[in-house]
This record gives sequence, structure tokens and C-alpha cells, in this order.
Amino acid sequence: MPAVHVSRRLAGAGLLAAALASGCATTTEPLVPDVIEEVAAAPEPEAPEYIPVVRYGRYTLVELAPMAAQRDLLLQTIDVSMPEDARATVGDGLRHALKRSGYQLCETTHVVVELYALPLPAAHLHLGPMTLRDALLTLVGPAWELHADDRVRQVCFERPGSNAGADLVSGPPSGPPAAEAVQTFPQMLPLSGDRP
Repeated sequence: MPAVHVSRRLAGAGLLAAALASGCATTTEPLVPDVIEEVAAAPEPEAPEYIPVVRYGRYTLVELAPMAAQRDLLLQTIDVSMPEDARATVGDGLRHALKRSGYQLCETTHVVVELYALPLPAAHLHLGPMTLRDALLTLVGPAWELHADDRVRQVCFERPGSNAGADLVSGPPSGPPAAEAVQTFPQMLPLSGDRP
């Protein structure tokens, strides 16, 4: 009986080896596309931009280039607490947020004067840390668009759809027309999970 038991094991091992060998030997036809696509040449890698660095301390290298917030002042990070006056207005909040930012608030149109006279909500007494642009858009709300004139460093607001963007900047026109120098930033809505 032991001889029959060994032969069954050998027969089972042989069948297993045959099944494994035949399972691995499958062949498929390669898929041939109907249309031959043109192969675009890979773009030439651009030479890396040279940024000078200087050793600052034993283990630190510092790039000798301005940061993004130094190039575009609306990207600077602010963290402001408004004075808790009982009669604070949106205009007061905007002026306080713009202190030491390099920008000033334009006050030339009567439409904007009504925005500046609105009472400052309690939720806006502390803003930040956030970018200056986001803080200004938070203070004015979704009904207004931000226009920054970098030539005279003024920040103006207008209602969407009105064509008064060039009229918001005061002063005599010098250099390029005001329409070319004004940047428009749309209101950004918070994503779910972000704080209001």
C-alpha cells in the first residue's frame, strides 16, 4: 500500500507542474492601433535659472532673491486684530488692514463710500494669518471686486459688472493708461472644512 500512496503523490505533483507550465505559456496578439500617432520630440530641458546664494551661518544657504510676498505686496501674510471700537466700520477695518502694507485705500466714488460706512462685523475683528488680498476680500464681502493699482499703490473696490474700474483711481493720468495697470482679483469662496 505504501507504493500506491507514493505514486499518487508523484502523479499529483506531475499534474500540478503541467498545469503551472501550461498556465504561464499563454500568448496574446499585440494590440495594433488603427492610427499611428506622431511621436512629438521631447522638449529640450531648459537651463536652470541661476539664483545666487550666500552662506548664512554654518549650515544655512540663503537665496539672494526677493520672496513672492516682496514682489507682489498683496501676497504678504497678515494677522491683524482690529481696535474694538463700538463704531468701527468696514472702511476703518480696511484702513487698519492696509497699515504698513504699502497700499492705501482709494476713496473717490460715492458707490464705495456706502461700502466704507457699513458696520464692521464682529467676525472681522480678528483676521489672519492670511494674505492681505484674502483679508481685504473678506472685509468687503462677495458683492465687491478688488482692484489694485500697483503704479500708485492704491486698492479700490467696485461692484461686479460695473465699468468704473479706471475711474476709481484718483490723480492725473501719467504713464500707461489706468486700465492696463489695474489687477482684478475675484472673490474666493472658502472650501468646505475651511474656516469662514
